[in-house]
Amino acid sequence: MCNLYRLTKNADEIAKLFDAVSETGSNAGGEIYPGYSGIVLRSGKVETMTWGFPLQRKGAKGQPLKPKPVNNARTDKLSGPFWKSSFTERRCLIPLETFAEAQGKKGAMTRTWISMPGSDVFTVAGIWRPSAEWGDCYSMVMTDASPQMSAIHNRMPVILAPQDRTTWLDGSADDAFDLCRPFAGDLEIDRTDVPWAGRSAQSSLL
Repeated sequence: MCNLYRLTKNADEIAKLFDAVSETGSNAGGEIYPGYSGIVLRSGKVETMTWGFPLQRKGAKGQPLKPKPVNNARTDKLSGPFWKSSFTERRCLIPLETFAEAQGKKGAMTRTWISMPGSDVFTVAGIWRPSAEWGDCYSMVMTDASPQMSAIHNRMPVILAPQDRTTWLDGSADDAFDLCRPFAGDLEIDRTDVPWAGRSAQSSLL
């Protein structure tokens, strides 16, 4: 699953790349973690939302705790009550330059970055909804890993080819679901020595 990705371009730059209108003055760029702001594309507009649907939690004594951002949605769970209305009614594109996975032994994991060869920015499938806690928020749709990705993690984001973006945004739920498959092309893998730690621990998948 993806708990960290990078987008260094600002909203205006993304708008130009995707022939969209920028509706945000925020860069929302750099390294993006669950619970923080990221850029999404919907209805021909570039907007800023919080990455992760809020999941309510309670402490040992029943006291309310800070909601947990559920930032990854499994394709086999999209028909469930937590995701269904967002998948059928509110789909979006998440632009990114690269996403990261943790590799290595527990306590000593490092960051492995995955990107698209020859593409500065590509898109993955997202869904969104309004929330009382954080305003509009989004989650990244995850599918089974491709053969190349399987050595890193058993799941990966649904990468959308340019010709499939309109179907994801505006097509039927059945047509959109047909796009929820492992990426068939080659990916660029960059294994680093940078420790995997910090804000990524706040992430969740449902």
